Amino acid sequence: MKRILKKLVKLSGQTKQEKPHKTPSALREAAAPAAEGVRMGKEKMKDKVRYLISLFIFAALLAVVCSIPDDETSATNSCEAAVKPATIAKKVVKPKSKIKVTFIELGSVRCVPCRMMQPIMEEIKKEYFGKVKVEFYDVWTEEGRPYAEKYNINAIPTQIFLDENGKEYYRHVGFFPKDEIIKILELKGIRK
Repeated sequence: MKRILKKLVKLSGQTKQEKPHKTPSALREAAAPAAEGVRMGKEKMKDKVRYLISLFIFAALLAVVCSIPDDETSATNSCEAAVKPATIAKKVVKPKSKIKVTFIELGSVRCVPCRMMQPIMEEIKKEYFGKVKVEFYDVWTEEGRPYAEKYNINAIPTQIFLDENGKEYYRHVGFFPKDEIIKILELKGIRK
């Protein structure tokens, strides 16, 4: 056993006498960098906590400021410009197009000529967007029945055209081809 121990000591390059002995003060000196690292870690943690608390307080203050309108007539929040970059905060103001004609279809989803009118109404809605308002009321339902009474219809489908003031200027009963509808819209100066 002694022989094996001697060989191990020789292989490690140290003898029993060469082995350093550490005193308590030497141990403290060796442990000082580790303790300093722990202190530094605690300081970094405290800094992170302080940062998070200040970030939370800033967010809370921003929320309070944003909830206060600029003036009593303003509907927008005052924080829009503060939160968004200037390029995003600019709102695109589109000129409001005034609806010149309201095209009302009074019919039913179970009526064959009424169903034939649906694709035509969709095309008119897309092609004349912003100029013509297209509405459909199923008069065979509880929700649509008041419109049948309001416009005093006798048969379906009935198409009613209202001018920009809401006054009826044209009425048609039955299937109404798209080219004929376009002619009625042109009576009020509406072009594509």
